Amino acid sequence: MLQKTHSHLVIFLTIFTLTSFAVQESKTIIYLIGDSTIATKEVKAYPETGWGMPFQYFFDSTVVIENHAKNGRSTRTFISENRWSPIETKLKKGDYVFMQFGHNDESKEKTDRYTTPEEYKRNLTKFISEARGKGATPVLLTPVSRRKFVEGKQQETHALYSTLVKEVALSEKVAFIDLDALSREYYQNMGEENSKLLFLQLEAGEHPNYPEGKIDNTHFSEMGARKIAQIVLTEIKRLDLPLAKYIYKPVPKK
Repeated sequence: MLQKTHSHLVIFLTIFTLTSFAVQESKTIIYLIGDSTIATKEVKAYPETGWGMPFQYFFDSTVVIENHAKNGRSTRTFISENRWSPIETKLKKGDYVFMQFGHNDESKEKTDRYTTPEEYKRNLTKFISEARGKGATPVLLTPVSRRKFVEGKQQETHALYSTLVKEVALSEKVAFIDLDALSREYYQNMGEENSKLLFLQLEAGEHPNYPEGKIDNTHFSEMGARKIAQIVLTEIKRLDLPLAKYIYKPVPKK
């Protein structure tokens, strides 16, 4: 009797596993790769929010978001730490890979992550080529801008590495979102003072995770992450990517 019950359990688990795999295979998966500006945050970092976190709520149930972005990673370390290879292995036709690097690649003073311009372009090209090789669609983004105002004007903060992304996008004829320029424009329109709301800017005692306060012009607040994700969503529509048809549509009120 016990052996029979065990056999039934094995059969049930096998069917459940195969069914779950089939369901996953039928869904469109969006892989997000990049740095801390996209990454999912631990509770201890709240209210810091990566724009990949609200991004997942913009699509219907046929889409799965896998956010593989990681704090402090450049294209070089994303590859060397074996973060890309498992993604490439899982990719299938119909999937998407959104890639936004640059913040750490350009940091010459941080030799553990710095990536030369030449290597940066090679790495982006590698992601694109290998994604296409599996039938997935790569989407290349320039690094989202930091907040930096001088005399009331938002400055360029990634001029060189954003240019390199544009060059790769042009040569590889890949879907391209100039998130650097779009985010700079958004900060400028909000103004020097109001744009602080988009970032991790806290007074001492304002939040228990940051008892001494925090002035951060790189990482986003919940509001900032949502706004950046909305910019990306708008560009998906503008580019008329097939992915746009999976954007969540509100259920009409009865």
